[in-house]
Amino acid sequence: LRLSLRAHPLALLRPHLGADLPAEKLLEAKDGRRVSVSGLVLARQRPGTAKGVIFATLEDETATANIIVWPAKFEEFRRQVLTARMMRITGKLQREGQVIHVIADKIEDLSDMLDLLDDADALNPAQAHADEIGNAAAGRLPPPKLRRHPREQAKGLFRSRDFH
Repeated sequence: LRLSLRAHPLALLRPHLGADLPAEKLLEAKDGRRVSVSGLVLARQRPGTAKGVIFATLEDETATANIIVWPAKFEEFRRQVLTARMMRITGKLQREGQVIHVIADKIEDLSDMLDLLDDADALNPAQAHADEIGNAAAGRLPPPKLRRHPREQAKGLFRSRDFH
């Protein structure tokens, strides 16, 4: 799995996310607008006092997005809610003062996209001066180590804090 000190994983994956809004753009969106937002799952919470409502926090390269999943949607998208490392949420934007939530209507597991972080041809990021690998002489690099599948690597790197 390749990681960059220059960019958030979602910045590298943004070209593959279509019309998904960056989280910071939710600040400009109108209340009630239908939006799609993608991000790494930072936390899932199911407080006992919330009557089965799930609260999730997604992070992209710009900000975090607060997600509300009603119990009926949780049952419909249970696997995605509980297992995804990266999700796309499509739903209605809800604004209450300065607090912004997306009420989930559709939940997609985009964890497979994390595999692209290991595919240099898919991402083709520009090399920075500090990226020595771009300047390394051929033959001076050690042979690649046997690695686990990228999804297994990502599980260790992008753990969410879950309270359910």
